[in-house]
Amino acid sequence: MIEQSVVWIFGSWASWSKLRGNDDDDWVDRLNHLYTVVLLCVFAVFTGGGQYVGDPIQCWCPAQFTGAYVSYTKSYCWIKNTYYIPMNNAIPTDHMDRESEELAYYQWIPIILVFMAFMFKFPCLVWRMLNGYSGLNVEKIVNMAVSTQTSDPKKRDESVKHISIYVDRWLETHRPYSHNFMVRVQHKMARFCCVFCNKREGTFLTGLYMFVKILYCVNIICQFFILNAFMGHDFFSAYGFEVIDGLARDWEIKESYRFPRVTLCDFDIRQLANVQRWTVQCVLPINLFNEKIFIFLWFWFVCIAIVTTGNFLFWIWRVVVKQNRVAYVKKFLKVNDQLHGEDEKKLCRRFANDYLRDDGLFVLRIVARNTNSILLTDLVMCLWGIYKDKPEIRKENDYNDTNP
Repeated sequence: MIEQSVVWIFGSWASWSKLRGNDDDDWVDRLNHLYTVVLLCVFAVFTGGGQYVGDPIQCWCPAQFTGAYVSYTKSYCWIKNTYYIPMNNAIPTDHMDRESEELAYYQWIPIILVFMAFMFKFPCLVWRMLNGYSGLNVEKIVNMAVSTQTSDPKKRDESVKHISIYVDRWLETHRPYSHNFMVRVQHKMARFCCVFCNKREGTFLTGLYMFVKILYCVNIICQFFILNAFMGHDFFSAYGFEVIDGLARDWEIKESYRFPRVTLCDFDIRQLANVQRWTVQCVLPINLFNEKIFIFLWFWFVCIAIVTTGNFLFWIWRVVVKQNRVAYVKKFLKVNDQLHGEDEKKLCRRFANDYLRDDGLFVLRIVARNTNSILLTDLVMCLWGIYKDKPEIRKENDYNDTNP
């Protein structure tokens, strides 16, 4: 059942290439929506197999219980929930106190893990569904750029030129076709924050990607709160610190009250008009694995939270600080000795700010994340050449040459 749920949610994957997905994001995104999802699905299949294929619970029954009674006791205690009372503590006589210590999560661990995997995948699905509305197939651009790395030099140059022409047509097609009051307002707002504008302002892809980055950050934080709510108050957020504290004291992970192996179970047996309550002691072997799985997930989630938040802040710095546009393009043009004099530097600023804009720079950054700096240098050079050959730029250059 768990395996079918995983396939239903994430699709039928026949190879690692299909599982890996598109190369239209960066490695931090893939750390969230690919590697973490695969990890959670593997854990879900493992724990689900232990529950539905193996024998997840064993109970110590009274001597008068026959085989049928023992089977009933095990099934009932697995479904009903068990409760944990340490061996050194007396069992409370008040049944309400016993119910307050019930473990209500262990039957649902595989479903929890699959749901968590879906949450990690959800921002990627948003990006895949909406980035096409920018008018550019980012996946196709990146795949074409990746394929050129192993091509012969002539075919490689043709592919880079083809990509640059494709990007140029996209940039020119999605420019404002009017200059009324609302367009001027949008243009001024785009200087401060890309999320207020659209593809004609050259900010759609960047704004959408930043929104997806926010979803990744919100998701990893929500994972702790969801597990706290599902497994008990203050359950998961402090779990790793408890493990570290235990290891620091005696270098041994003792039985955790959060994942106890030995629990108790109460059930009533009705015989005609008489109702007799029994209390049996049960063993949950699956909790031995659940404990190790969630210890690992706690540290994994903390690392993911740090890396994802840092990556998001880095992208914020790239987008908000407009000088990064010119600096990013300039370093590739300087490699090929393209900037001579102040006029060329001014043209470079216009090339970055007015021609490429946020979305054009974003596409170049994504290509760089999935290829190498050599190919990106050639792509920037092709776009630079196309930009300088535009009629308005050529006319301006001729005027500057005749009127030094």
